[in-house]
Amino acid sequence: MKRNFLNYKVLSAIALTMGLFASCSSDDSNNTIDPDPDPTTESRWITVAAARMGEDPGDGNGGTLIYSVSSEDAKDPTVSIEPFDYGFIVPSNRTARLQSSEDGNTMFNISYAGDTGGNYTKYTVEGGQTFTQTGSEISIAPYVGTAPRWIKLFDGDQTGAAVYVSTENEFDENGDYTRTEATMGIVTLDLQNSLINDFQEHSVPLTEEEEAAGYYISRIDMPTLNEAGDKLYIGARLSKVDPATTESDSDYEILGSKTIVLDYPSLLNPSVISSSVGHGNTNGYRSINAFEYNGSVYQANQSDPEGSHILKIDADNEYDDSYVFNLDDALGVEGAYILAWRPASNGKAVIAYRHDGSAEGVAGAQGFFALADLNTKTATKIDEIPYDPDFYLFQYQGFVVDGTEIYLTQAPVGENGNIYVVDTETGEVTKGAELVNVEGSHFIGVF
Repeated sequence: MKRNFLNYKVLSAIALTMGLFASCSSDDSNNTIDPDPDPTTESRWITVAAARMGEDPGDGNGGTLIYSVSSEDAKDPTVSIEPFDYGFIVPSNRTARLQSSEDGNTMFNISYAGDTGGNYTKYTVEGGQTFTQTGSEISIAPYVGTAPRWIKLFDGDQTGAAVYVSTENEFDENGDYTRTEATMGIVTLDLQNSLINDFQEHSVPLTEEEEAAGYYISRIDMPTLNEAGDKLYIGARLSKVDPATTESDSDYEILGSKTIVLDYPSLLNPSVISSSVGHGNTNGYRSINAFEYNGSVYQANQSDPEGSHILKIDADNEYDDSYVFNLDDALGVEGAYILAWRPASNGKAVIAYRHDGSAEGVAGAQGFFALADLNTKTATKIDEIPYDPDFYLFQYQGFVVDGTEIYLTQAPVGENGNIYVVDTETGEVTKGAELVNVEGSHFIGVF
């Protein structure tokens, strides 16, 4: 018999968000999630994030909801979580960009787009649908706009970093195209005290040859600290114009993957490094794209003609081109595309990916999970997780790492699914709590 939980239903007067609440369901309204898990067990909050459909299935533009349970309940398949009937609505005009503290007790959010876009808020996780705002609210919109691309640095939950890039074509006295100027901005935010630490703007040029051919940095994201804490790596996407017409060029040679390197915490002295192993972009999308492990930073790339790679940046702040980890080769597929990933402290990681053989579902190409090892450069598809053509991972944001275990969510768009927990040491996969979905909506991870 399924073990269920119910928290009280909350009514919203806001038409946009009516009905967007999250909780665990129950036949017995007197049973509630215990906000203080059994003190004899080591537990942390697992916060499920769900995105409601806007106009199209899987677009996630109808609002973001979060609901927290203990790690024991997250692992229990008799627990049923209903994220679209009860819960906490995260302030954001579109899909919220969420981060959590390392212990799971705090959620950080910067609203994306709309009147509140760029507003930073912090919440204490208290179980179920209870997220209590703590500290003051601050806007970073004056620095990086109302739709910022931001991430929490791995410095003990102290700092967030948000970035943007703007571009402008340049011409000589004869009106001939010379290059595209890319100007990046970066702001660092004190997450604990809700204060702006620093803001800098820089030109980020490529080589003269690359710029003359029309290449430029068009998008940046996912700042990551090195082990020493004195350099910040920022992922980059390249685009290209036709120098003869300045029209966007979509059929061009994909250059080696690039990363912007800045001094930290000053945010000065930008430089651009290039890989000769991987080609394509390193900015990722919704999920953290680079992680420090064992003295180096490991970074995923996307849109690589040879399939996504995990790239390695060493302590000398240069790509290690002797490290070759190609997901096509490791998984025996073609056109692997890393959508999101997260390593545990042992160097073993869960990777969300699609490939050329993925079925086309209601919201896009079908997704899969693999268990990878950064040390051996191997990866294996996780067969214990069920897959469906409508299992869509492009907007996936969050994994929870608890020791050597990694938590994730699986549910096709508009269909029920489950939390799964991967023991990265043994490869064992535990099917956990049921996730109850609604039409056109999907889950974007756990925090």
